Amino acid sequence: MKRTEYPAALRDLIVQLRQMPGVGPRSAERIALWMVQARSDHPANIARAITETRAAVRPCRRCGFFATAELCEICADESRAADQLCIVEQPTDILPLEKTSAFRGLYHSLGGRISPLDRVAPEDLRIAALVERVEKEKPNEIIFALAADVEGEATTSYLVELLKKYPVTLTRIAHGLPAGGGLESADELTLYRALSGRTKL
Repeated sequence: MKRTEYPAALRDLIVQLRQMPGVGPRSAERIALWMVQARSDHPANIARAITETRAAVRPCRRCGFFATAELCEICADESRAADQLCIVEQPTDILPLEKTSAFRGLYHSLGGRISPLDRVAPEDLRIAALVERVEKEKPNEIIFALAADVEGEATTSYLVELLKKYPVTLTRIAHGLPAGGGLESADELTLYRALSGRTKL
């Protein structure tokens, strides 16, 4: 006996929703059913917002952050300290740093990190654009804010070798214990960095 299923259009919608990060089969089915059964204009408004956002938002030409013009709000802000450049892996890494209000310089997103296992080479990243910026903008300090894992370390080392010929101070964000974290839950590398990066009180 043939098994009863949803109509093809609904099945396709469920399949498409499953492509979204964090959406599993059950969630995709619930969202799809809500979309076809909703009595309000919410599903149509969501579809419109997705289409308009994809058309309007693009990478900032200068730093790679999200923008609706040629430059993002950060790069267009003339009050920022142009002599400080913070290097991050992804555009999404910029916002957490911004929320701290501790940094008022500019950013440069690499668009990833060097990872031979994932077949990501230096030429796949925005490294040429970074070198161009350093030569053109001549920052006094470059701050590396990359992940403290193997790929992040490899990328940082590669960039340090590439940039040390320029008259610029190269620094990295401190790595240590998270707020509220105890020594017993920290791994050896974290403790080593916490001790090595200690500051004077």
